[in-house]
Formats: sequence, C-alpha cells, structure tokens
Amino acid sequence: MKKAADVAEEASKSRTFERVARAGYAVSGILHVLIGVIALQLAVGRGGEADVTGAISQMASQPAGPFLLWACFAACAALALWQLGNAILGYRRGVDNKVSKRLSAAGQAVVYAALAATLISFVVGKDKNSRESTTDVTASLMKAPFGTAILIAVGVGIMITGIVFGLRGFTRSFKKDLALSSKKEDRDFQLSVGVIGYVAKGIALLLVGLLVVIAAVTARPEQSTGLDGSLKALREQPYGPYLLGAVALGLIAYGLFLMVKAKTLRT
Repeated sequence: MKKAADVAEEASKSRTFERVARAGYAVSGILHVLIGVIALQLAVGRGGEADVTGAISQMASQPAGPFLLWACFAACAALALWQLGNAILGYRRGVDNKVSKRLSAAGQAVVYAALAATLISFVVGKDKNSRESTTDVTASLMKAPFGTAILIAVGVGIMITGIVFGLRGFTRSFKKDLALSSKKEDRDFQLSVGVIGYVAKGIALLLVGLLVVIAAVTARPEQSTGLDGSLKALREQPYGPYLLGAVALGLIAYGLFLMVKAKTLRT
C-alpha cells in the first residue's frame, strides 16, 4: 500500500499530468460558454437546453464530436484525479495545505468526476435529459425516509454554495489562485471575467437550490428541474428575458474565466 501511495503521489505531482488535468478547467469553461449561448437563445424566445447535457449535445453534434468528447472526458477525469491527489496527499506549495483548501479540492474532485461521467455517458450513448434526471432523483428522495429533510438540506447547501460563489466574485478572492498578468489589459480581463463570472454562477446556483427547496416543501418533484429549468423559470418573471440575458452573459464570462484559470492557475 505504501508503494501504491508513493506512485500516486508521484503521479499527482507530475508536471505532465498536471497539464492534462488543467485542461479540465478549459473543458468546463467551454461548456459554460455553450450554456451561456443557449441561455441567450432562450432569452430571445428560442428553444434549447441550457445546462451541461445541452452543451455536451451541441459539442457531440460537431463533425469531430466523438473525438472531442473523448478528449474532454480524459481532461476532466485527469482533473478529478489530480484534485483528489491534492485533497489526500496535499499541494505542492505548503502554503496551500490548509484544511479548507484540501476540502475544496475534494469537492472539485467530485464535481469533475461527475462531469467526466456525464461525458462518457454521451460517448456510449446513454445520455439522458438532465431535467428528467433531476426530477427523478428528487421524486426518489421524497419517497425515502427523511427524504424531504435531505432534499431541503441539499437545496440549502446549493444556495449557500451560490452565495459563496457570489462573495468570491465581489471580494475578488479568486485572485490568490491565479498568476495575474503583469500587463494591465490582460490583468483587467482576468479580473473582469472572474468577478462577473463568479457572481453569475452564484445567481444560477441560488436559483437551482431554491427550486430544490420549493420542490421538497410543496412535495412536487417536477419543480426541481436543474439549471435549465431554473433559467427558464427566470425567463417567466417580470423583465425575465433581460435578467436571463444578463445571467447568460455572466455564465459566458465564467467560462472565459475557467479558460484563463486553466492557463494561469498558481500551483
């Protein structure tokens, strides 16, 4: 076991493996840009599914779709493993080895493992509408013991995550994770897409969590519709298309930020 742990530690700190893993941030960035574009289409009255599965569907429909999906899967799987290594074995920089930082790495490992799983489901042809998947999971949990309480806790947790994202944007605390450019124009771009992106992502997560809580409290699982349903619900509010358009642009900015992060992440 010690030998296996040593091999795992060596792999997690390999520069080559790190470069492949960092590409996972770029993949997530591309998907967020596509989600933002679809959300803009929804804002002007067109159709589409503004979530990860909708974005992956668009990617899969391209001429090089299968190759793109495999490449994106590899990058996201590598990033999940890299972050898992950071959580368990620690970061290369000793200053980053705080409990909160390692817990964040564990959370990112789960997120990118789920993204990799979604990508591979498209590769093998077992993709499913995310709205239906979210509703099905919500309905199943409601039937379980303490299911409603669990759903409310999940919804509140997602909302708190949204607030954390928003605060990171407003306070620009994400700066410490990046190697900021010495050129003012480039640095301003890094900060701008970070602030706008984090705030928009926070709003989106708040909406998703709110719908989960509403579904649990009203015992109507169809109310829990994931990101796509949350954005479409926002469109139906007063000035909804304008609000949705603003969130869509923010999601595009967050996607651009993730691409910047892939290149300039400080390790």
